[in-house]
Amino acid sequence: MSRKLLLARSETSRTACARGMLRTGVDEKTGELLTSAVPAARVGWAAGLVSGMAGALMAGHFNACDVDQLASGEDAAGRKLPSHAWMALRRLGWTLTAPEGVKANDRIARMAQEQAGRSLRSAKWRADLATGVPAAWPADPKKRTTQEWDQVREAVPGGQFLAPSVIKSRTRQAVAFQRKHRRLPVDVFELEPTPRIATMLLLSACDGQQASIERTDDPTRALLRLQLPTRPDPASYADWPAPSPCPRRSGPVRSCTCPPCVSGAAGCGPISPTPTLSPKPSAPDPPWHSAWTGA
Repeated sequence: MSRKLLLARSETSRTACARGMLRTGVDEKTGELLTSAVPAARVGWAAGLVSGMAGALMAGHFNACDVDQLASGEDAAGRKLPSHAWMALRRLGWTLTAPEGVKANDRIARMAQEQAGRSLRSAKWRADLATGVPAAWPADPKKRTTQEWDQVREAVPGGQFLAPSVIKSRTRQAVAFQRKHRRLPVDVFELEPTPRIATMLLLSACDGQQASIERTDDPTRALLRLQLPTRPDPASYADWPAPSPCPRRSGPVRSCTCPPCVSGAAGCGPISPTPTLSPKPSAPDPPWHSAWTGA
C-alpha cells in the first residue's frame, strides 16, 4: 500500500515533526501491562545493539574512497543506488554481523545499515569542505583578502552560499593540524575521527514485522507495535518476542492535544510513518520523533 498522499488540484502537502513519549506497553502475547521502565529498558537494549553494529560498519568505511563511492549514487556496475541508505549499502556489498553470541534478525541489521549509511552520506559535504579550504590556502589564515575569499568559495562545492563562519572554522581546524604535523591536512579523514553513532532506532528501515503504527479512537494517541529484546544480549530468537502494542502520546508532553496536521482534525488525514526512537538514560520514557504529512 502506497503512503503517498492523494491531493486535489487546489491542495498542497505539508509536513510536521511530532515529538512525544513512550508511556506504557502491553505484552501482546500475555496481555500483561508493562510499566514505562520496561519498554524504556528494551528500547535501550535494542538501540544499543543497533548503535554498536552501525559504529563497526562506520569505522570500516569512513574513508575517502567509500564515501565518494556512496555519494556518487552508482554502484560498480553503474547502476543507480537506492535512495534508502541500508539498501544502497547492501548494493555496494557493505554488510555487517551481530556481535558474537548475540542473535538479531535482519531488520536490526537494516536499522544499523541505515544509520551508518546516513552518516557516511553526510560526511561527503564535510569532506569536500575540508579539501577545498587547504586547496585555496591564504597567505594569512587569520585574515583573508577579498580575492582569497573568492578563491576558497570557488574551491568548495556550493561555497558561494556558505557562511563565512563555516570556512573560518575549518581554517582554524587546518591551522591546528598544521601546527601539530607541520603540513596541511589532505582530507577530512585526517582531521576528524570516525563519527560516533547516536543511540536510536530508525524504524523507517523496518517492515511491519518489526514495527508498525496505527491510529486509535483518541486522535491524540497512536498505537506502536515493536519487536524488542527481553535481555541486553539476546542469544536466540526466543529473546525477541512478538511485537507488543505501546500507547503513545502525541504533541507536547504537557498537553494531549495534537496539531491539526498530526491529529487529523479538519479532515487533513495525515500519513504517519514509523517514528525514530531515541532512548536516554536520564529519561524514563523514551522520546520519539515522527514526520507527519497532511494536505
